[in-house]
Amino acid sequence: MARFGYTLMTEQSGPRELVDYAVSAEQVGFDFEVSSDHYSPWLASQGHAPNAWPVLGAVAHATHSVDLYSYVTCPTIRYHPAIVAQQAATVQILSEGRFTLGLGSGENLNEHVVGQGWPTVERRLDMLAEAIKLIRELLSGELIDFTGEFFEVASARIWDVPEIPVTVAASMTGEKSVEKLAVSADHLINVAPDRAIVEDWQQRRQATGVLPEGRVIGQIPVCWDPDRDAAVQRAHDQFRWFAGGWAVNADLPTPAGFAAATQFVRPDDVAESIPCGPDLDAIVAAVAPYLDAGFTDIALVQIGDEGQQRFLDEAAKPLLAALHAEFD
Repeated sequence: MARFGYTLMTEQSGPRELVDYAVSAEQVGFDFEVSSDHYSPWLASQGHAPNAWPVLGAVAHATHSVDLYSYVTCPTIRYHPAIVAQQAATVQILSEGRFTLGLGSGENLNEHVVGQGWPTVERRLDMLAEAIKLIRELLSGELIDFTGEFFEVASARIWDVPEIPVTVAASMTGEKSVEKLAVSADHLINVAPDRAIVEDWQQRRQATGVLPEGRVIGQIPVCWDPDRDAAVQRAHDQFRWFAGGWAVNADLPTPAGFAAATQFVRPDDVAESIPCGPDLDAIVAAVAPYLDAGFTDIALVQIGDEGQQRFLDEAAKPLLAALHAEFD
């Protein structure tokens, strides 16, 4: 059975609003919630970037049954993996076992702020693989000394270890990332409905003979609004950065850079790739390629803080009913 989630988009809402939306999303029936983890919004028009981890802690306390993901945290530059392990353990305890640690190799937009430069994608993947290894060791609760190629910890121990172990989901968007991360992550995150990536990941895990089958988690933006023209304009204003693709989006360093790179993207261009307006069938159709590619979980991003609560109050329940009717 497919599961459908709600995105806590830290780039477009303040922390108190995000917690309120999380509670509403659970009440209307979303299966899980994912939180982005940004230091900057993609575009200045989005206007927000609260720290994801206090938000996740507050959401864990305010909700009761919905699963939670970081989606995704980069544990290599802005955060040291030892800190990410401690954060994940704490959120898992607060959520009583509902948390999955979603990790990725990051974006320059968020990681350059600590002045450590922006490595090549190959090096970022190697760093991520080592970070996952270290995080898993620390989540055991044992006293750890670790010296790797990129990271070191001395006499490190997580003292509050959750009874239910934290599982790890990793973003894998190409053959190299699957090769490096397939057996170290419990679940796969991908930004595109790429069946080849999903099958490669599954085959590499099955080849070990011991790793269980994991979940495949994707995400799609939508801009629901009773007024389609208003939806298209909002999507263009706040989400045209999405048109660049992740190969570009990972490397641009500032919201101003994204604004410049997307200055010639038209509203109609955005509307061609993002379902906009009141048509719920269009959203269902946008989800279909992901499920056809073997995804098990799809998180929806409702674009824009304005109208977010209206989406949850008016559209979410009939949309979830339509999705389950089509895909269950």
